[in-house]
Amino acid sequence: MNSKSLLRSTVLLAVAAGIVASPVQAGALSRQPPAEGVQFVKLDHPQPVRESARTEAVEFFWYDCSHSQQLEQPLVGWAERHRADVALRRVPAIWPGAEEANTQRAHARLFYTLDRLGLVDQLQIAAFRSIHTDRADLTTEDAATDWAVRHGVDALRFRQTYRSVEVRQSVDEAAAEFVRYGINELPTVVVQGEYRTSPTKAGSVEAMPEVLDYLVQQEQLRKH
Repeated sequence: MNSKSLLRSTVLLAVAAGIVASPVQAGALSRQPPAEGVQFVKLDHPQPVRESARTEAVEFFWYDCSHSQQLEQPLVGWAERHRADVALRRVPAIWPGAEEANTQRAHARLFYTLDRLGLVDQLQIAAFRSIHTDRADLTTEDAATDWAVRHGVDALRFRQTYRSVEVRQSVDEAAAEFVRYGINELPTVVVQGEYRTSPTKAGSVEAMPEVLDYLVQQEQLRKH
């Protein structure tokens, strides 16, 4: 299996290591609480969180990952239910040394441009759809700008933001965070800089919100 196949699967390096999701594991969530080492794992090196008032959830995703696309709407719904107690932060994945690293950096640049323009909530699903359904190549400034204009964004404003130092710095930081958090699967969500879950851990993409509920609940119990 080449790196492109790995990156397009939910399991990425986990699959390469022979790890597969268990149907029993997914069903077990309704019978017993998620367990560390089964439905979620503790980071080897816990990371500092950016907000103390609410529990931080960090999603690592890639626009060209079908399972990241599959998680998008459930994650948005989950975050909406936890608006008062969870701060959701997204980080576009940049896999070190992968064939697709340049594509991932370009997609990260698109994401951070939308983020700085305040358009992620409005256009995140559209970006997934364009790449997966329309097979759009959004890896150049011109292509990304044309796409943004079709979705009602001012071309000059988009280009200025796309070229900005702040966006370039965010892309570099995303690549560094991918390594610091020890991500080995997409999508992955890390709760409070300490615990992460993913489709192969939770049992499926659909099971991830339930595991996240548990992790947030445990974090709130620790705070109180």
